[in-house]
Amino acid sequence: MKIRTRLTLQFLLLDGIIMIVASAAIYFLSDNYRREDFYSRIENRAKNTAKLLLEVEEINADLLKRIEKDNPASLPDEKIIILNYERDTLYTSDEEGAIKIDEDVLDRLWRLGRITYRQEPYEVVGLLYAESANRFAVIAAATDAAGLLRLKNLRLILTAVCVTSLFLFAVAGWFYSGRALKPISDVVKRVENISITSLHLRVDEGNGKDELGRLAKTFNKMLERLETAFMVQKEFIANASHELRTPLSSLNAQIEVLLMKDRSTEEYKKELVSILEDIRSLTELANKLLLIARTASVNPADLTARVRIDDVLWQVQEEMGKYKSDYTININLDESLTDSDQIVVSGDEFLLKTAFNNIIDNACKYSPDKKADLFLSLTGNMVCVEIKDRGMGISSEELNKIFEPFFRGSNVKTVPGHGIGLALVNQIVKSHNGKLEIFSVPGEGTTVKVFLPVAEKQ
Repeated sequence: MKIRTRLTLQFLLLDGIIMIVASAAIYFLSDNYRREDFYSRIENRAKNTAKLLLEVEEINADLLKRIEKDNPASLPDEKIIILNYERDTLYTSDEEGAIKIDEDVLDRLWRLGRITYRQEPYEVVGLLYAESANRFAVIAAATDAAGLLRLKNLRLILTAVCVTSLFLFAVAGWFYSGRALKPISDVVKRVENISITSLHLRVDEGNGKDELGRLAKTFNKMLERLETAFMVQKEFIANASHELRTPLSSLNAQIEVLLMKDRSTEEYKKELVSILEDIRSLTELANKLLLIARTASVNPADLTARVRIDDVLWQVQEEMGKYKSDYTININLDESLTDSDQIVVSGDEFLLKTAFNNIIDNACKYSPDKKADLFLSLTGNMVCVEIKDRGMGISSEELNKIFEPFFRGSNVKTVPGHGIGLALVNQIVKSHNGKLEIFSVPGEGTTVKVFLPVAEKQ
């Protein structure tokens, strides 16, 4: 069922219930007023008749009958019966005995002093009339033909009004829901026109203040993120393709040169060493690309292994010393670290080792003295690893771009690299609920701070 149809039915149901309840209330209140008003008129007629019979000496029952016979104040089909305390009939205008008076009725009347009830088609009122020391039971009845006719007309009118109103409510609900849903329909039509080639399009935000406006704003922000992600992906693929093509082209060229003519063993060895370096560079690039893809899908909740950060740093120092003997890595621990649990984090040891390996490698690689100083400390509930170098530094204009994949500073073009190390580090740190801060002064060096939350004690 469409939302417009559902809203129309809900609107019709709600308004219909209100209309029916209101009409029923009007009808029953009107019926109650008619009944009470008619009982009051019957009671007045009964009192006047009893007063004439019991207080005026010149009037007896026969004379009263003749007086009441043509009385214009009499009610339709009026019947009045007066009984004494011994329940003997003193006066009655009910010659046919239409009003049935049994003992229960009289008992209730003598006990309560006033009663009302309905005996089809009569409305009956019973009351006690006191005259001197005597009390008399007066029972009066009449038919309210005019009141019932008016009530019947009111019932017909209310029924007609309810039926007409329900029809009008249905029509109004249909147009109202259509108008209310028009902004959503416009958004749907606009979204249908947005494709992979038109992510720059945006939906109309209207006034931007109501719920639909906020929904449109949220959707536009999502489109902006998608467009940005798509552009980053395109640039990433283009840069990755370029970075992969360079070593592959170099390999292809070197092999073609080798195959052009026979060469000496030394020449073959020289070219094979160069080919091996290109293969290693290509392998390193592929591994980093795979790591970026892996860390992008890592859920921080799944990183539950307990890892000591100092152990990770010592391992990086040891492994880097085997392959790059010209690097100098100094590791210093804050004297306030007295408990090993203070520097334990929850995470993946391999990913953390990869992150610190990239940061330290950059620090040494871009420093003239190939030296990096590490300082491990505790800041609040975060483990802080600070890596300093005395390299060429990074300009403030380029500092905001260093986390973009394949971005390299203008002053390091001559140094071998792919420009994805810091992007990988940033992704790994984020996946561990940490943060990365970089401060740099061109010509003086760079400081990288890695903050990781301390693991809960077991």
